[in-house]
Amino acid sequence: MSDHGIELVLDAGATIGESPTWCAAEAALYWIDVKKPALYRYHPDSGAQREWSLPSDIGAFALDDDLSGAVVALRSGIFGLEFASGRLTLLAPPPFDPAFHRFNEGACDATGRFWVGVMFDPLQPDVYVPIAASLHSFTREGGLRAEPDAAELHNGMAWSPDGRQFLLSHSRSGAIWSFDFEPGSGRLSHRRTFAVIPKAGGLPDGAAVDTDGGYWCALHGAGLLRRFNEDGSVDRDIVLPVSQPTMCVFAGPELDTLYITSAADKLSDAQRRAEPHAGALLRLRPGRTGVVRRCTLNPARSEP
Repeated sequence: MSDHGIELVLDAGATIGESPTWCAAEAALYWIDVKKPALYRYHPDSGAQREWSLPSDIGAFALDDDLSGAVVALRSGIFGLEFASGRLTLLAPPPFDPAFHRFNEGACDATGRFWVGVMFDPLQPDVYVPIAASLHSFTREGGLRAEPDAAELHNGMAWSPDGRQFLLSHSRSGAIWSFDFEPGSGRLSHRRTFAVIPKAGGLPDGAAVDTDGGYWCALHGAGLLRRFNEDGSVDRDIVLPVSQPTMCVFAGPELDTLYITSAADKLSDAQRRAEPHAGALLRLRPGRTGVVRRCTLNPARSEP
């Protein structure tokens, strides 16, 4: 650990490291590099890592229930990925024009429903007016379903300890929203403001929740990990050695360690010299324990 309690785990140099996900059954951390693009499985005990290269930007993933593969949300659609062969099978086409949008961040709720957001991220470098797109959920039985929320950039998905509150950020506007959440149906309702980050304070990116209901949010561009209390008030900030943290997850046998992904995307040469570990995987012990978060998609039910 460093003097600040922050450890450099992997100096990955990821363009956009994202979506750290703890799999307790394998004692492994899965994560992605959106732009490489690739999915990784890292074993903290041994330091071993496996990589699955992908054909287009990956925004999110959920593991199969038997851990033999994953559902990956690519710019080109939702696919099943078989780990042994690397084979991809299309499960749902993209619900947007992939020339302008891609999937961005996803998470499974307690029932195994896969929630996945979007990002306005045009392939061509021309100037475009940003276009909002819908939040979606996915199940193997029901496919891809549009949800009643739209944004230019979805992030920060997390559930309260009782599973009845869903938190979601619209990163470009700086707003973090709270919804009432019905676990059985996945219905969202009664959206209200949880917190607002001013532009100078960075973009609210990926997040995790602790057992006391605290919401830990990576502030992309500000180099901070911020803990909010249950009422949306700020508890504390942790200064990170990277300016673009992207997401955090509670991990380890006791869920008392936070892993944090980061990005090197769009940094100038001077900025890269100032933060040589941009794009790294970091970890720290925050003095809190996390809520168990499901990492697997619920399998389709067998026909009777």
